[in-house]
Amino acid sequence: MTTRTLGSNGPVSAPIGLGCMGMSDLYGPADEAEGVATIHAAIDAGITLLDTGDFYGMGANELLIRDALRARPGDRDKVTISVKFGGLRGPDGAWIGHDARPVAVKNFVAYSLKRLGTDHIDVYRPARLDPAVPIEETVGAIGELVTAGYVRHIGLSEVGAETIRRAAATHPIADLQIEYSLLSRGIEAEILPVCRELGIGVTAYGVLARGLISGHWSRERPMAADDFRAHSPRHSGANLDANLALVERLREVAEERGVSVAQIAVAWVLAQGDDIVALVGARRRDRLTEALGALDVTLSADDLARIERAVPAGAAAGDRYHPTLMAMLDSER
Repeated sequence: MTTRTLGSNGPVSAPIGLGCMGMSDLYGPADEAEGVATIHAAIDAGITLLDTGDFYGMGANELLIRDALRARPGDRDKVTISVKFGGLRGPDGAWIGHDARPVAVKNFVAYSLKRLGTDHIDVYRPARLDPAVPIEETVGAIGELVTAGYVRHIGLSEVGAETIRRAAATHPIADLQIEYSLLSRGIEAEILPVCRELGIGVTAYGVLARGLISGHWSRERPMAADDFRAHSPRHSGANLDANLALVERLREVAEERGVSVAQIAVAWVLAQGDDIVALVGARRRDRLTEALGALDVTLSADDLARIERAVPAGAAAGDRYHPTLMAMLDSER
């Protein structure tokens, strides 16, 4: 498998990384055994980046990754583990804020190291900007963890151009994790150019818009009560109908190329630059296999133009999060 480097100073990664969140949280019930098997299949296929958050399943996702890596000695050395921290949750699973104070950073990393069963985290990042804490203080605290050997690289998540500049002036930043797909192209105006100016890579999550442009979503799709997409503006009501119409237009392009909708959507993200790694949130091996097929899809200039006509920038109906969660995104300010 070919590789890409996360920024000018970050780790080397396969073009596709595995987002592990859905194996433990937020997308309804999941099969833990299938999650472990999917992680193993990803490593066997050459995927090297595993992404998680300490608040996914309130630690359950980190424990799942630990179990997967412990089951096959030697796999830990094959992967880059990326961890987001700072999201605060109540016992009912509710989101109750963010904490990125230096003392909290060191507390969170201690628990993550224990749950993951490792002596270091490869990329460590605040999940959101804590409005009460200057980004310089948060990044400075992670920098101390880098010096101490507990963390290898610093990442950011869902922050805007000004915050990126301030963070990079404090410590080298490997990558920015942010939503980027055919339905979410807001980073193209300012955020992506600033990352490229500063030599910061991008790990793009939501490349299939949380399943919406996977080609497998339907109007009648049942969603569990604990599936946050049930409350997502893009997955609801008239917005869903409008977005599924875009998917059908994309399907026409995909079928002419002899590939699936998911594969052409992932291939589009990968075609936006060699400094972008696409995170695929596959919870099952069959979905992982389909996503990996995007690596065999080379899009020509004509293909890209046709995709642009099918799903032009700004065509998505509805915001990518509920208004309350949108207000927490520094990247949307």
